[in-house]
Amino acid sequence: MSGKDLPWTDGDALADSLLQAAAVTLDAELEWLAASLQARLAAYFGQPPSSPALPDAPPLDQPGCPYAAALRRRALDATERLLVALALAPSLRPQLLDVLWSRNDTTQRPFTEFGGVGSSTSFQPSGETACFLLAGDALGLRLAAIRRLAPESRLAREDVLRVGPPAVGDMPLGGPLVVSPRFLAEALPGLPVPGTAESGIPARRVFSGLGWNDLVLPAQTLAQLDDIGLWLTHGRTLMDDWGLGRRISPGFVSLFHGPSGTGKTLSACLLGQRCGREVYRVDLSQVTSKYIGETEKNLARLFEAAEQAGWLLFFDEADALFGKRTSVSDAHDRYANQEVSYLLQRIEAFSGVVILATNLRHNIDDAFMRRFQSVVAFPLPRAAERLRLWQEAFPAAVHLDPALDLPTLARQHEISGGTIMNVVRYACLQALGRGDGIVRPGAVDEGIRRELLKEGRAS
Repeated sequence: MSGKDLPWTDGDALADSLLQAAAVTLDAELEWLAASLQARLAAYFGQPPSSPALPDAPPLDQPGCPYAAALRRRALDATERLLVALALAPSLRPQLLDVLWSRNDTTQRPFTEFGGVGSSTSFQPSGETACFLLAGDALGLRLAAIRRLAPESRLAREDVLRVGPPAVGDMPLGGPLVVSPRFLAEALPGLPVPGTAESGIPARRVFSGLGWNDLVLPAQTLAQLDDIGLWLTHGRTLMDDWGLGRRISPGFVSLFHGPSGTGKTLSACLLGQRCGREVYRVDLSQVTSKYIGETEKNLARLFEAAEQAGWLLFFDEADALFGKRTSVSDAHDRYANQEVSYLLQRIEAFSGVVILATNLRHNIDDAFMRRFQSVVAFPLPRAAERLRLWQEAFPAAVHLDPALDLPTLARQHEISGGTIMNVVRYACLQALGRGDGIVRPGAVDEGIRRELLKEGRAS
């Protein structure tokens, strides 16, 4: 295939066209933001100060605009739209926020109420900036603004916008306003966006486009996941209002164990989605390389940020730290034991939910098991579950060859849901390569053979 025939060439032109359509709407949104900011500043510094209503939002009537469509799809109100525009301003029109660089003549430092995250080149709005824009000095309006920015707010649940963790010692709302990469990909297709990893925190946010009904798990596993959801929803009432917090540790720790591809990470993501919590994944196999001298600092920042934002923490490959202990032979072993002890202390003091995941339960030291409130098994799916996975895995755009016998595949091959998706990906790519859009039995069989070889099993 020649360069001019590459299938993504037309996609680039389409993305450019969509971005041009979005520019018209974004220009109006940013002009509205500028007018709102000027109105707030004029009222705040007026004599006497006042808190007038902000200008009305412009209409979202630009045809073919993906940004307007994304806002309408989520039914964002004017306040939510204004917060999204504020978060986007440093990337799209950084000079718009230069007015917030002003210094307080009395204190000879920036105005505390303007917020902002440290930067030498442009003003980066924080949660405090959003509160000032929406409320000025009116306490009632500020309380309403804080609710808009809370981890359980609609903006967070819909994965549109959130307040990142503040720097150590900063105000609770001192973290940056962060627009979700998934929302940006939908609202501004084709636009490269910077990563949103939190500086100094050994974790990455994870999420899924699937829903709770997409989980294919045994009834017992689903029931145990429901128990964790109950804690996420009612744990605070149980601990504070019912007084159980005086007798037990403040949080909930669960161990997920089972073969790779059986749904451990997906379940954690969907638990967070179902309960309005962001899920952050910590890969201990990578973090351990940084532990000498940095363990306590990194983990302290992680747990402080998670505590403030209400994150669900997901520790992958937990046996990297919670494996069976060996005898101490040198100073390095003693320090490693201190690291585990410190992590356990932080987990037990954490008031939220921590999920530890491992492919091999027997690698976890028995001494740690008593610290877990639940142990959830993720077995390989049974034949009926595998059939459902096969049936739901193929996208609607493809056609299945009538000779493709999914019930037989489900009976014959004891494989995980993750493996099934790898096979589906391979077979669909083959269909695209042939240009007929038909998934053929031979491609599925070859995909299964390759997956079994990867797992060291006979094909």
